[in-house]
Amino acid sequence: MRRPILILLLGFIMCAAASAATGKVIKVLPQFLDLKGHSAISPSLYDRDAYQAFLRQHTTNISGMRFAVQWKAKGSSAAKLRVEIRGVAQGGLPPRVVLEQPVKSGFIFSHWAYLPLTGGDYKRIGEVTAWRATLWDGDKLIGEQKSFLW
Repeated sequence: MRRPILILLLGFIMCAAASAATGKVIKVLPQFLDLKGHSAISPSLYDRDAYQAFLRQHTTNISGMRFAVQWKAKGSSAAKLRVEIRGVAQGGLPPRVVLEQPVKSGFIFSHWAYLPLTGGDYKRIGEVTAWRATLWDGDKLIGEQKSFLW
């Protein structure tokens, strides 16, 4: 009786190991950066949110943005995280910036990646109106999360 169950269990494990890469983008947090490149003044989540509200009201203190992306992938050897950002259209099409970062897939736990938008790219975009974060295994899309206006 134990042998058929063991064979069935081994077959299930082998099928799961042979399957294609899977992954997902769990959460995306667009955050403003101050003139020193900080998104918060202390590690507290409450302080971070309060400081982000302060930066939204005092735009002269903003030097850029960063996108904190929580992601999870397994079975991928060449995973890549991409954030596409659109700004305010002035006359023609809205300006667009693409940020990419290679990531190493894990097995069980999720990971955080931070993609900064600073300098000339931030000035060219102006105000961010929409974004889309995607997780890629080579040329195959394995996870995505996007803003409401995307």
